[in-house]
Amino acid sequence: MIKIKNLSKTFGTKKVLEDINLEIPSGEITIIMGPSGCGKSTLLRMLIGLEKPTSGEIWIDGQEISGMTETQLNEVRKKMGMVFQYSALFDFLSVGENVAFGLRQHTSFSEDEIGKTVRRRLKMVGLDGSEHVMPAELSGGMKKRVSLARAIAGNPSVVLYDEPTAGLDPIMSSVIDKLIIGCRDRLDITSVVVTHDMDSAFKLADRMAMISDGRVIEFGTPDQIKESANSLVQQFIHGWLSPTLKK
Repeated sequence: MIKIKNLSKTFGTKKVLEDINLEIPSGEITIIMGPSGCGKSTLLRMLIGLEKPTSGEIWIDGQEISGMTETQLNEVRKKMGMVFQYSALFDFLSVGENVAFGLRQHTSFSEDEIGKTVRRRLKMVGLDGSEHVMPAELSGGMKKRVSLARAIAGNPSVVLYDEPTAGLDPIMSSVIDKLIIGCRDRLDITSVVVTHDMDSAFKLADRMAMISDGRVIEFGTPDQIKESANSLVQQFIHGWLSPTLKK
C-alpha cells in the first residue's frame, strides 16, 4: 500500500530524515517508533503530503506523491484519513459536523447519506447519539474517538495516527487500541501509527519500524523487534539507559 524509497528531509541545515526505505503492507498496522525528535511525525506529515521530501519517493497505492500538485494530492487524500495527536477538532462545529466535514468537502453525498454515515461512524467508536454535542463538552478520550470517526467517515484505504493514546489514561488507551484494531479488521484499513507508548505499540503492531537519528535502524514483526540484537532498540522498548547515557 505504501512504499518509501530513499526518502530524506532537511530543514535548513538540519537533516531530520535520511535515506528512509520502508514498505508498509496493505491491511496491516505498522508502528513507527523512536526517540523524540527522530523524525517520526515529519514522516507522517510527508505521507499525507503536508511536507515535501527533500529527496526520495513516496508511493501511495501505486501513485508517487512527492511531486504532486495540491490538487493532485487532494485526490490521493480522499483515500486517506488522519488522527492528529491533539484531535484537531473544529471547536465551533458539533461532533456530527466535525465528522461530516470531509464528506461535505470531498464527496457528492446527499445530506441524508452524510447523516447516515456520521451516525454509523459515531456508533462504531462508541459515541452514538452524540451528533449535537460540542467538542468543549468532551473528554480527551472522547475527542480522540470523534477524530477517529472523522478519519474513517470517507471509507479510506489508509489511516495515519499521530500519538493516538498520548495524554490518555490506561483504560482509555486500551479503548483506542481496540478501535484501531477494529478499523483494520472491519474496514481493511492500512494503518500507520506513530507512538511512544510501547504497551500500545505491541498490542497493535503487525509490523514495527524504529527510527533513530533520522534512519530506520530496525523493521520487523513485534517478535523480531523484541529479539533485536540492536542495543538502541532494546533500550527504547524496555525504557532503560545505556551506561554512556546514564553518565
